[in-house]
Amino acid sequence: MNSILGTIVYLACLTGLCASAGADTLLHSVTGYTSTANDDIRQFSVLIFDDEGRIVATGTDELLAGHADARQIDGRGRFVLPGLVDSHAHVANQGFLNVQLNLAGTPSVEHAVERIAAYDKANPGSAWIKGRGWNQVLWPVKEFPTAARIDAVVADRPVWLRRIDGHAGWANSKALAIAGIDDDTPDPFGGKIIRDSDGHATGTLVDKAMNLVFSKIPPPTKEDYRKAFLAAFRQLTSLGLTSVHDAGINITEAETYMSMADDQEMNMRIYAMVMGAGENLDAIGKPISSYGNDHLVIAAVKLMVDGAFGSRGAAMFEPYDDDVENRGLPYWSQEELDGFVRKANDMGFQVAIHAIGDLGNKMALDAFDKAQGGKPSQLRNRIEHVQVVRLEDIPRFAELGVIASMQATHATSDMNMAEDRVGPERIKGAYAWRKFLDAGVIIANGSDFPVELANPMHGLYASVTRKSRAGLPEGGWYAGEALTREEALHSFTWAPAYAAHQEDRLGSLEAGKWADFIVVDRDFFEIPESEIDDIQVFQTWVGGDLVYESCADEMQADCAH
Repeated sequence: MNSILGTIVYLACLTGLCASAGADTLLHSVTGYTSTANDDIRQFSVLIFDDEGRIVATGTDELLAGHADARQIDGRGRFVLPGLVDSHAHVANQGFLNVQLNLAGTPSVEHAVERIAAYDKANPGSAWIKGRGWNQVLWPVKEFPTAARIDAVVADRPVWLRRIDGHAGWANSKALAIAGIDDDTPDPFGGKIIRDSDGHATGTLVDKAMNLVFSKIPPPTKEDYRKAFLAAFRQLTSLGLTSVHDAGINITEAETYMSMADDQEMNMRIYAMVMGAGENLDAIGKPISSYGNDHLVIAAVKLMVDGAFGSRGAAMFEPYDDDVENRGLPYWSQEELDGFVRKANDMGFQVAIHAIGDLGNKMALDAFDKAQGGKPSQLRNRIEHVQVVRLEDIPRFAELGVIASMQATHATSDMNMAEDRVGPERIKGAYAWRKFLDAGVIIANGSDFPVELANPMHGLYASVTRKSRAGLPEGGWYAGEALTREEALHSFTWAPAYAAHQEDRLGSLEAGKWADFIVVDRDFFEIPESEIDDIQVFQTWVGGDLVYESCADEMQADCAH
């Protein structure tokens, strides 16, 4: 904190306008934008916040005369946006990428095996090799990997590697043996053990089958989580994220977050969802709001209704077009899901249901319909991902007041296989952002990191262009579903705040709200759309504190902190 305030004072003194401690801080000479509740965009050139970190006013240079005693910071023509919010992500998993085996981006199974071998050699002391990130859809041979591939380089200790989306896992024979998995092990409900043509378990487990191995791995300690959270915070604030909705935490993570908030180790805001309606929820007991000076909220419950698209675990009404024997994997019966939703809502928790397939989304809507009596709920229940939806089910989101928590980069990552999976008719309800907005549904945007890269500029770019970062396809993939720039910014600022019941204090740069904002290198509303994903963050402010500063910015005073 002292180094941050020192930097503020240093910057102020550069302008010759130092002021006494406790005064307001005034940022001027900027081009600033903020969303509002009604999706309008307001522009400003001056932003003022008080010593508690709350916004006093935004406006024009006319504000300067009335705040002569304020510490003044010359924005030097920079551009200001509200702090960006990721509405669905996994903070610990992002942090663990720094210490575990990261297979993201491997172009083939052979390259993945090379990384496994190198990690094994560099980390001889760990009991398990754990990691994440492989994606067989990106490989020349788009088949699930086998235990034999890992056994060829690591056979003496267990290896467990989750797919990029977290809905499939790749194990070696040692891990399968520890889990008691053999050719006769039955598929658990909601899960699948991938087998070869002779019925032999290959080493890939899908959805609930992963628990067979996962339950044998020693869980992370609080200190493990603390280190992961701190590593993630450093990266996320550098990307312009001031708040994240952490989609599915256990009780150890909850306790770690609370301890870090007590010790003022959280320099960004977390809206956490308790994983499942069982032991974790019972241990929390009741929602926790505005903890640690509004840095932590634990007020939602994350439920799973189906698997992922890439591993064909998303629950569908009809079989996949490219796998005609497979309709995906519902995790629960409708009755079980209804009971979970009712329990969590009755305890005062918002419910966020992971649903990707059209059947999964219908099951989630039906569960909310029953719990809410067919009308909107003050709890603002939500569905996470909402990737493939029947056209007739889209209006139900608005009728029930259900928030669509969607991730723009899922569309541009999946467009190489999505239509192959569901065909030309079902694709009309897939990643259908425009249809949702036109139906009056609130879209809260995010990334699902580490499934996708955490950079929210990529999400803004994908929202507006419906293109890959290479600019393909020309004209955009189903470009009619794209968002305007105003809608895209709203979906990463005000809408996530609303989805977390925080719109009274977050999500826009308006008087009385927290001074969560970012300073960037170019004008989001004026640059060519091809540059949106190249926007660089110079500064990130949370509650009036400078929590990240780029050494590439000539405004910076000290990169050491």
